[in-house]
Amino acid sequence: MPVSAVLFRSAASRTAIRRTTRAAAPRAFARFLATPAASNTKFTTLRNGFTIATEEFPYAQTATVGVWIDAGSRAETEANNGTAHFLEHLAFKGTNSRTQQQLEVEIENLGAHLNAYTSRENTVYYAKSFKSDVPKTVEILADILQNSKLDQSAIDRERDVILREAEEVEKQYEEVVFDHLHAVAFQAQPLGRTILGPKENILSITRDDLTNYIKTNYTSDRLVLVGTGAVNHDELVALAEKHFSSLPVSSSPVPIGSPRTSKPQFVGSDVRIRDDEVPFAHIAIAFEGVSWKDPDYYPALVAQAIIGNWDRSLGSGSFLGNKLSAVVSQNNLANSFTSFSTSYSDTGLWGIYFITQNLTGIDDLTHFAFNEWRRLSTSVSEAEVERAKAQLKASLLLSLDGTTAVAEDIGRQLVTTGRRISASEIERIVDAITVTDVQNFAQKYLWDKDIAVAAFGSVEGLLDYNRLRNQTASLRW
Repeated sequence: MPVSAVLFRSAASRTAIRRTTRAAAPRAFARFLATPAASNTKFTTLRNGFTIATEEFPYAQTATVGVWIDAGSRAETEANNGTAHFLEHLAFKGTNSRTQQQLEVEIENLGAHLNAYTSRENTVYYAKSFKSDVPKTVEILADILQNSKLDQSAIDRERDVILREAEEVEKQYEEVVFDHLHAVAFQAQPLGRTILGPKENILSITRDDLTNYIKTNYTSDRLVLVGTGAVNHDELVALAEKHFSSLPVSSSPVPIGSPRTSKPQFVGSDVRIRDDEVPFAHIAIAFEGVSWKDPDYYPALVAQAIIGNWDRSLGSGSFLGNKLSAVVSQNNLANSFTSFSTSYSDTGLWGIYFITQNLTGIDDLTHFAFNEWRRLSTSVSEAEVERAKAQLKASLLLSLDGTTAVAEDIGRQLVTTGRRISASEIERIVDAITVTDVQNFAQKYLWDKDIAVAAFGSVEGLLDYNRLRNQTASLRW
């Protein structure tokens, strides 16, 4: 008979001896926090606090222009969770001066692409267009952000669309597990809620909820206009003055990138959704990670790269450089695993996500993962660190390929940290990381620290939470 169950537990506070001294940040990391990096990115802030940032590409004929808003699902309450994502759906449904059809035809006539997305901390509206059409795309973005009609009939139609989207997300087990991981790691806190929101909220969100969210969060000090590619900084500043200077300032304005809420508390606990009709076990284990601003941000990424990723379908198995892939492949312990270092403005999650069909080998699978985390603290080699640094640099620099990717990097960095680190500075920082930096990171964030666990599917073989948690106390042996 299939078994379905949900278990939700919190770890009691531990009195074990903990490291009370914070490892000194390497000078390279401390320096870039204090000194803005030289880059081709230009910045201007209007009198109302609205920020404009550009990076011009020589000879480019197209541009990406977008508005990054320092507000996502984290800016919601339990009652209106899902509002930010709901607004994203309504953004292209017409404004006070354009119907939905007029907006779509106008964009098509320009040959432009208009898009939007919502995350836990940001909402983004952006357009890609020809160089000559940048003024028009800026005007359209301003119209959408400040004059969306929010027609009741459109609101009612989008409820069904969002509910169908939620149903599709439920079929993507990785999304399900990571939503539960956030919920269990940041219990009863905004960062732990989903982006789409619960079904009851989707059905009950009103026009007043949407307009109140806009009034509270779409303020000049929380918005950044970013342009990359075929853009001129002074011209974009002039366009911002024309279309965004009337944006209201929040009641308690702070500089862009500054904390707006208190740091969430990480809760050591687990959630298990057992469904024996699912032939796989999907398991995520995470420690509290680092924020975008933390001096240990890049050492955390190097440590993540050392653990690495592996997928049986790729056939690389024991030939990969990371040791965990060789052990998992040789012993047929998993179908795949992915290490992750997810950062937010003031906290993060660092850990690993497994998918396995070897249900009797889950105990061994988690054991070898903890063993690799132990090695990070004690015996990681210089060769591993250098290989991870090379992989990290390639990944970070390849992610900046194209005007949209660069715009996203600028926008995200500005709204979360208040500044932008150039690609050359990133390369220099990563090059400076040593074996000691990786060991210090592991000892500071992994050794005898609480963990959050989210599991879905055939998870009966997963160890009890306390037995998993006890393994972290030996990570420094």
